[in-house]
Amino acid sequence: MPIIHIDPVRYPKVVIALGGNALIRPGEAGTLEEQRRRISAAMAHTADLVTAGFAAVITHGNGPMVGQLLLQMECARATVPPMPLFMCDADSEGSLGYLIQQCLVNELHRRGQERGVATVVTQVVVAADDPAFNFPDKPIGPFYSEVEATRLKTERGWHLAEDAGRGWRRLAPSPRPITIVEQKIIAYLLDGGIIVIAAGGGGVPVIRLPNGEFRGVEAVIDKDRASAVLAAEIRANLMISLTAVEYVYADYLQPGQRPLKTLTAAEARKYLEEGQFAPGSMAPKIESALDFLARGGARVLITQAEKLPEALQGRTGTHIFP
Repeated sequence: MPIIHIDPVRYPKVVIALGGNALIRPGEAGTLEEQRRRISAAMAHTADLVTAGFAAVITHGNGPMVGQLLLQMECARATVPPMPLFMCDADSEGSLGYLIQQCLVNELHRRGQERGVATVVTQVVVAADDPAFNFPDKPIGPFYSEVEATRLKTERGWHLAEDAGRGWRRLAPSPRPITIVEQKIIAYLLDGGIIVIAAGGGGVPVIRLPNGEFRGVEAVIDKDRASAVLAAEIRANLMISLTAVEYVYADYLQPGQRPLKTLTAAEARKYLEEGQFAPGSMAPKIESALDFLARGGARVLITQAEKLPEALQGRTGTHIFP
């Protein structure tokens, strides 16, 4: 299948999902300046895309930052009441949205573009009876000793598990996103020429009560799955996932590793069912791509942030079509 370049006439509305490596890399402390440097680099490529004429919504991960917030609360719990996990989701969505927003405005200014950029703290509806609530599996927060883990299980009812010999960590459920509460607001801003930052860290998980009210729940939502739901609901044509690798690979890190440059949805599903994509890494991205395409999306691109200009020309990256 020939890879046709991506242009704003064919694909006018795009959701760009920034992976965690765009915010902090392994070995970094996660200081403000490190985050700003990483985000500025990612926004340089995003600014080029926006300048070319695409209407863009930016989503992003928040894993390292939520962990830092939880650690801060543990250190200060004797003097400051700790907040629930969904409040940490909201806090990180706001603070990271601010950094992304500012860095993008600065990058656009350098290109002579004065554009409006807005962060929307986003609520994402999940099912109260989602099976994930019974099987928490997403490690979050600091490491604990076995003695501390036993105490926390008893005192707070947390699920904890030993993590690769490094200590014990809290496990959070990761229910599937159903719908985006603020989807109409995001679409309205986008149609008005505003670049929108939304569904940060997968958004704030909420359930809808029988009386119609929303209520936050202790969980984390996969950023790629939330991005796919948002992209479908605002009728985006294109979803871009910026990650740590240039391509999606078959036989990844094996002697026969090979890049998958173009895939149909059927081919991607076949590789997924064969176990070619790692759970918690590439598998959610492929599952999200398939969900987006099944709900009317036209194309998915998966590549590194620094390779985005070449990928838009069809020269690199993995391109997935219905």
